[in-house]
Amino acid sequence: MRITINGNQFTAGGKRIWINGVNTPWNAWNDFGGSYDDSWWDAHFKELSGAGINAVRVWISCNNNNGAFDIDNEGMISGVNEKFWQDLDQFFKMASLNKKYIKATLISFDHFKDTGARPAAAKWRNMIKNDEAVNLFAQKYTIPFVKRYGDNPYLWSIDLCNEPDWVFQNPECGQIEWERLSYFFAVNAAAIHKNSEILVTVGVSFPKYNSDTGSNMGNKLSDNFLQNLYPDRSAHLDFWSLHYYDWLGPDFGVPFYISPYGQLPGGFGLDPSKPAVIGECAAIGSKGKTAGTENNTIITDYEHAFLNGWQGVMPWSSNGIDAAGKLSDLSNATRYMSSKYKDLIFPFE
Repeated sequence: MRITINGNQFTAGGKRIWINGVNTPWNAWNDFGGSYDDSWWDAHFKELSGAGINAVRVWISCNNNNGAFDIDNEGMISGVNEKFWQDLDQFFKMASLNKKYIKATLISFDHFKDTGARPAAAKWRNMIKNDEAVNLFAQKYTIPFVKRYGDNPYLWSIDLCNEPDWVFQNPECGQIEWERLSYFFAVNAAAIHKNSEILVTVGVSFPKYNSDTGSNMGNKLSDNFLQNLYPDRSAHLDFWSLHYYDWLGPDFGVPFYISPYGQLPGGFGLDPSKPAVIGECAAIGSKGKTAGTENNTIITDYEHAFLNGWQGVMPWSSNGIDAAGKLSDLSNATRYMSSKYKDLIFPFE
């Protein structure tokens, strides 16, 4: 059953569904069009099923170092190679067989990151600074993607870009203004909505760029902000996807224990008209730098997020790609939630 939205909750087939999720961003960096291993994904999806997980966030392209995209120096994309599509064909078939809802992240701030060893970043910066190139990106990548996989109900959502905040903030990522980033989001959100029923979001690091409340910098992803840049009613996001790590806690609060809506300290500042998920967080839990977190566990993080109105939690990462944790760190929580709230996590079983 395809996931849709009813108010600020997710539904599938008329039943509410809660995202008992995880990040498996890649097996091998730039899997698709690179060294994609179908058997690894099949085995890992089965591990996730054993842990009561119903949804997975996966990076479709990490930074294009595998050359899957044909992009010139001006940022004009002429397409992607056939192996990229072949790998994705296998992947989405495998996701469907394993009944895993996929949040597909199309690109990341890493595409724009130039540390001196990656001059290709200039191509991506040129792309996002140019209206024609942004529209070509949608025509040559986003639309073919959703037309190819849009009939698969297990493609739950598209995350247009991982943590664009860093493209705005960091010199090594170009410090590109939000108006250019959000124009890109608007064009591609409209393209997805006009060609599929897939939900659209953007995974952001800071609530200050995703909220009009308090001392935040303004919601750079609101309907009004996007449509002022690209006047099309299809240019909107369907739900919010905030990322949280301990270093954010002292300034913004620990989201699991407050509402996604309303102003701090009682809320995380998001627009209540749309569902909100915690799209990344440490698999080891929020016990850390913020005062009052001494007794937190990954189980209390998940359950309090649910009780406070978040519509899902997706820790980083199931395959232990860094120090933020792995499946064995988070699986006690996903098993607990899938047992206690089974009718909301697996509503058709």
